[in-house]
Amino acid sequence: MSALGGLVAVSLGLGLAAASGFRVFLPPMLLSGGINLGWISPVGQLSLLDGWGAFAVLFAAVILEVGSYLIPWIDNLLDVIATPAAVLAGVGMMGSVLGDFDPIVQWTLAIVGGGGVAGTVQVGTVATRAVSTGTTGGLANPIISIFEAIMAVFVTLLALMAPLIGLVLVIAGTVYAVRMIGRRKKTLPMTAPMA
Repeated sequence: MSALGGLVAVSLGLGLAAASGFRVFLPPMLLSGGINLGWISPVGQLSLLDGWGAFAVLFAAVILEVGSYLIPWIDNLLDVIATPAAVLAGVGMMGSVLGDFDPIVQWTLAIVGGGGVAGTVQVGTVATRAVSTGTTGGLANPIISIFEAIMAVFVTLLALMAPLIGLVLVIAGTVYAVRMIGRRKKTLPMTAPMA
């Protein structure tokens, strides 16, 4: 694999992992659709997404996930499950597109890069939703959830069509999420140490 090919694969993987931080099932569903339409070659682990049956299962999961996030307070409960699921999805999405890499390099990059980016984006969405719940009583959460779903679609499509541009946006989004997390930690009340 050429250096440019490796950079494109890593960029694609990071983009798909970041999109998984917004919504767990949307990126694999869109990737499955691209494979089924012949836009993407189902190489290696991507062959698991080949076939309209896989697409249908992922589509049903997307409907349940997006629909559940539209219900205030339930969306906050889902974050307990969605955070580790997003990290696993990020690892899986990145690892699946790095099939030409040595397996140790492939899965190290997938765990550190894919899992890290997906987890950071997911924690940023959790912090945003927590602020929304605290300030609006959860009334603005459906709007935030719709925005997150749109971002998942946008980042996935960008990663598939222009992975290098997607990499720049993933880096910018990760920096934003880290700053949001930092602000959230500063606003949490400090407790006095127990004597």
